[in-house]
Order: sequence, then structure tokens, then C-alpha cells
Amino acid sequence: MSTPRLSGKIALVTGAAIGIGAEIAKRFQEEGASVFVADMNREDGEKTAASIGAVFIPLDVTAEESWKDALSAVVERFGRLDILVNNAGINVRKNIEEMPMESFDAMMAVNVKGPFMGIKHALPIMRAGGGGVILNMSSICGLVGHRFTNETYTTTKGALTMLTKSVAVRYAKDNIRCNSIHPSTVETAFVQVMFKDPERKAERLGEIPLGRLASTADVASTLVYLASDEASFINGVAFPIDGGLTAY
Repeated sequence: MSTPRLSGKIALVTGAAIGIGAEIAKRFQEEGASVFVADMNREDGEKTAASIGAVFIPLDVTAEESWKDALSAVVERFGRLDILVNNAGINVRKNIEEMPMESFDAMMAVNVKGPFMGIKHALPIMRAGGGGVILNMSSICGLVGHRFTNETYTTTKGALTMLTKSVAVRYAKDNIRCNSIHPSTVETAFVQVMFKDPERKAERLGEIPLGRLASTADVASTLVYLASDEASFINGVAFPIDGGLTAY
């Protein structure tokens, strides 16, 4: 039997109550990590944590005090943090001409300010522990302009891509690696509802050379690799999980 790839690692995954985040937390736990399922959704978060043997921790990624409390709880329990996954994100699906500014601000707060604050407060913990890995959930929309996606979402994911590169360059000296992950459309429960519209389903499948959507397992498997020691020389990379979409 092979050795778990994240054996002994301490990980916190944001937005981990459901969907992609829950799958990441599950896979990390299966690979030997001690995982904190961090989310505002207590009911689903506690269910997910209980189902995989992880720990639920309440976290509002837009509030700095909430970040401080969450990371303090991690350190109090384990003394360190090895992996931070900034997965939490939102998307208000309106184009730039229709986007209310309060919705723009909300998306910036969750998608950019949240990871920024998480990194800000995780860095000294990781440095004290001798290093760590930060993984930021961006999107293909952090790499290219996507005609089916609104401009605000693309703006936030592009910002996260460059935040990743900046952190990777500055903190490599502390043995802290930082990479971003860029999925195309992932087959979640929300997407399955969206694809009841055959036109929307056809347009999304039609842009992917491999001819299928990304699965939550596709995404989680990539994060397991990037979080593991196998990826010890991968730093500052924008890693597509897109079936070849961005290769056009």
C-alpha cells in the first residue's frame, strides 16, 4: 500500500462545505492530512467535516478577525499550518453594463480580499513552521477573456492569478510555495441545474477539446499533487484544469 501523499500535513480549505471545496477536503483527508473544513455554511460544513473525519471551523473570508480566529484555532490545535487552500468564491452573473456596484464589491471581497487576508495571516505561521503551500482557486477566467463569463468575475480571478505570482516570488525564500489553479466549467450541482438549458450545455462542452466538463475529482487530484512534496519545485504556476480550452 502506497504512503499517503499528504501524510502528517495540516491543511485549511475555505469554501469547503459543499462542491469543489468539499471534494478537496475529502481527498486531502484521504491522503493523510489533518483538514479544517472552513466555511460560513455551518450546517453543511459540519456534515462534510463529520463525514470525512475532519474539523469544521467557521470562517467568513471577507472579515479579517474571522481569519485571525480561524488560523489561531488551527495553531492552537496543531501548532502549525502546512497547506492553505483559498477555494471560496462567488459569481454574480451579470455583464459589466448590468452589474450593480455592490455586487462588484461583494465579488471582490470574497474572491480577492479573502485570499489576500488568508495569505497575509498564514505567511507568518508557515514561516515559523519552516514552510508551506498556498493554493489559490482561480479559473480559466484568470487566464483569458471568456465570452460566456462576466467581466467582474474575470477581473477578480485575474487579480488572484497575479497575487499568486507575487507571493510565490517574494516568499519562496521562506520555503513557501504559492500556485493558482484554473478550472474550466466544473460539473457541480449548480452546473447540472444550469445545463438543463441545452443551449448553455452545448456552448460549454463545445469549447473544450476533450469534450467533457471537469469533475470535482479532476480538480481535487490536481490540488493533492500541488500540495504534496512531489511538486516541491513548482512555484508561481498558473495551472489549467481545462481539457485544453486555453490551448486555442
